[in-house]
Amino acid sequence: MYTDVAPRLGGWQQTWRLVAAAAVGIPTWLSVGVLLPRGCATDTCSWFVTGDPLVALGCLTALVWRRRFPLAVAMTVAIASPASALATGAALLAMASLATRRRPMEIGVVGLAYVTASQFAVGLHPVRSPPGSLWFQLAFPALTAGIAVAVGMAVGARRVEVRSLRERAESAEREQTARAAQARALERNRIAREMHDVLAHRISLVAMQAGVLDHRSDLTAEENRVLVRGIADGSHQALEELRDVLGVLRADSGRPEPPQPSLDLIPDLVADARTSGLDVTLTTTVTGTPSDVVGRTCYRVVQEGLTNAAKHAPGARVHITLEGTAGDKLDVSVRNSPATTENAQPPASGFGLLGLTERVNLAGGELSHHPTPGNGYLLTAQLPWPDPTHEKRT
Repeated sequence: MYTDVAPRLGGWQQTWRLVAAAAVGIPTWLSVGVLLPRGCATDTCSWFVTGDPLVALGCLTALVWRRRFPLAVAMTVAIASPASALATGAALLAMASLATRRRPMEIGVVGLAYVTASQFAVGLHPVRSPPGSLWFQLAFPALTAGIAVAVGMAVGARRVEVRSLRERAESAEREQTARAAQARALERNRIAREMHDVLAHRISLVAMQAGVLDHRSDLTAEENRVLVRGIADGSHQALEELRDVLGVLRADSGRPEPPQPSLDLIPDLVADARTSGLDVTLTTTVTGTPSDVVGRTCYRVVQEGLTNAAKHAPGARVHITLEGTAGDKLDVSVRNSPATTENAQPPASGFGLLGLTERVNLAGGELSHHPTPGNGYLLTAQLPWPDPTHEKRT
């Protein structure tokens, strides 16, 4: 994996690197000075005193732009630095900096240029060459260049690894943020569904009873008292159920939630609706006990059907049918006749059937709702009911 992007250097980071490169070249420059004949500094050795430091200064200056123009700077320093013993550190730093990019072609070209240029710069200093020095003149530049390249490639590999870890951490943080946002959205939807399921049914029955009081002037005192008592009881139950929901939301995560409604509580739901004034009949041929998810979903379907009938069809007859057996499916239908009275319609949110559709889909079933001939309405759901004994055997 190659990379062209290197982290930017601050002023201090740039300075200490250049100082280190100059410091590496000083011992080499002094070693060459020791090998020079005495008294030649102002004669044949003038390059050692003037040209060598100037070339080193130029190479160190060029290194400032090594990260912006890595190949050009490295090639320039590689060709110029063999003419200056003091520029040895600058050449090594340029080679290492280029090697961090980990591009073999660039490294090979610059390394070859450095070794070749070092052969032409040997005669700049009048130093006697011992026998066999040709091999040394080839091996030493190649060895120093190889060391610089190895260090640079290691730094580049580490830089890529650090960048990969940083990107992975940032990606994990973004994913965690997205998951948290999704969890908040799901929790808000769950709260909205629970609030609708808990309150819509009760408030609809209360609104229906209040509408009867408002439009019926022929009721006896006892009938008025029953309706008022029903409104008070319904309001109290709505507040209690709302308090239960809010208590769950405010409780610690370790606190268990209250039991959810299931299929066996549908008769109580129907009886409660009758007490509130709805004309409801229930027909069931269900044999067995479905799972909690199926039973709870069936309960919510019946509850939504009764709620909509109380809101939109006051005085209508409601017929609920439950059919099903284990290993097949559970069919539930809520059919209501047209409204017989004209009560003030409570505000409709429009989210009841949407939330119910999501519940049924999560349970693997299908929901259908549509008007019937004669201005009635039909709400049906088909829920899968796998056989638990068959599941255990498989």
